[in-house]
Amino acid sequence: MNPRILPAAPGAVPILVWARALPPGAEKQLRHLAAQPYVVEHVAAMPDVHVAHGVAVGSVFATEHHVVPGALGGDLGCGVSAYRFAYPAASLGRDTLELLLTRLSQVIPVGDATHRGRGLPLPSALEAPPLSTQKLRHAWERLAPRHLGTLGGGNHFLELDRDAGGDLWLLLHSGSRGVGAAIGEHHQRVAKTLGEGSLPGLSLHTPEGAACLADLDLACRFARANRDALAARALEVLSQTLGISPEPESTVDLHHNHVAGETHFGRALWVHRKGAVGLESGRQGLIPGSMGTASYVVEGRAEPRAFRSCSHGAGRVLTRTEARARIRPSALEHALRRVVHDSRRAAALVEEAPAAYRDIVEVLEDEADLVTPVRRLTPIAVLKG
Repeated sequence: MNPRILPAAPGAVPILVWARALPPGAEKQLRHLAAQPYVVEHVAAMPDVHVAHGVAVGSVFATEHHVVPGALGGDLGCGVSAYRFAYPAASLGRDTLELLLTRLSQVIPVGDATHRGRGLPLPSALEAPPLSTQKLRHAWERLAPRHLGTLGGGNHFLELDRDAGGDLWLLLHSGSRGVGAAIGEHHQRVAKTLGEGSLPGLSLHTPEGAACLADLDLACRFARANRDALAARALEVLSQTLGISPEPESTVDLHHNHVAGETHFGRALWVHRKGAVGLESGRQGLIPGSMGTASYVVEGRAEPRAFRSCSHGAGRVLTRTEARARIRPSALEHALRRVVHDSRRAAALVEEAPAAYRDIVEVLEDEADLVTPVRRLTPIAVLKG
């Protein structure tokens, strides 16, 4: 679909909306963002746009020389990885899938769980990163080894899927965990004191702005290392249980809460994406549906008006509070009757039920000029955070 253009308010940039339905609360947040003094060109709202803390999920905007730590969400560098196996997913019976989930849950901490003791050894490039304050360095030393290779909670997941050709896939969704939260909270406090605008942005011409950008990059690097560590443990389970390894060059991994220096409309800009993916033309990405519904491998179409972006998922239609109030555990169990999962956690997982999310097919229809779907992935087993 062509985007709807919300006329610019005085002193604000226009808003381009790819969603067929724009929640009023999300529109208010988009208009607030569009009125900030550092935003250039326009604000782009992805098809999965919905209300979130501070800035709507599905928001994409650019600045010339500002970084806005409060516009990226609490889980810096959060993203999705995917691996394909030349292995017939249909050959996996329920008993085998349950065994796989049990083994995965034994080696991957989920929810609030972290590694005990000293945690995992960090990749050499992340052992002692040059964070901007002593307090952040201490937080890194304390949190990074214990949070590396942990899934987290909320909408984070590890999932086994099958594609239309019958191949098995591993999908996982996680981010920078407590490390990113500490970095984000610190720079949001700095921005409240020194930043510009009612959603404070830090000029990159200042030491504070440069420090924020460098620390955000470290958070994203940790998020990728976290997904790599999760994948390593999951791939080991699949290797030991099924004797399989992923197809070479099949891996997809992309952030969806980040800021990136890119060229758009003939000038160098800093593109901020909260719950959105930057996808160059022909590059593959992954758009998850929800627990129990399909995900899609897509190729980017590099639509310039969207800052070469697309949605990061299906998008919520119910808040977590609304989902807990409206969706019964029995309804979740019915929706997941064909997906192996931990049924003992049904009461806790209703906030992630398929009914709490938009129809992924509609989302893809709304972003037909942003991405081309190339592969449909159907979930067969899911481990939730």
